[in-house]
Amino acid sequence: MDSSALLALQSSQFSAEAKAFDAIQAQATKTFSAPDATPSAFSAMVSAQGAASAAGKAKPTPAKNAELGQQFETMALSNLLAPMWDGLKTDGPFGGGQGEEAMRSFYVDAIAKQMAKKGGLGISSMMQKELLKLQGAA
Repeated sequence: MDSSALLALQSSQFSAEAKAFDAIQAQATKTFSAPDATPSAFSAMVSAQGAASAAGKAKPTPAKNAELGQQFETMALSNLLAPMWDGLKTDGPFGGGQGEEAMRSFYVDAIAKQMAKKGGLGISSMMQKELLKLQGAA
């Protein structure tokens, strides 16, 4: 197999995985931003992951479950941390102004990602266990 064929194959696999992740993220955002989000929202997220895997014909693996769990925990931590910065003024002699306000969400996401990498709140491990149960039943 020449390098251009290999590159095309990798590109198509990446595209399918990116579409699956976008579907999961869209479902999670829709589910967890609703004012009446309940524990069944987790089930909806898992169903979206299963549908995305089936659409992309990607077989779920423990590594993918771990990645999904960490991404989910990052999103949850980001949503928990964001209100800490709401209402903070960015004026003053060393304030960041509009630039700081614009970049604040990236900063919060970076903090959440590092927290999730270090173990976070344990959401990732709980999610991985549930995914394994559901995938075993499927």
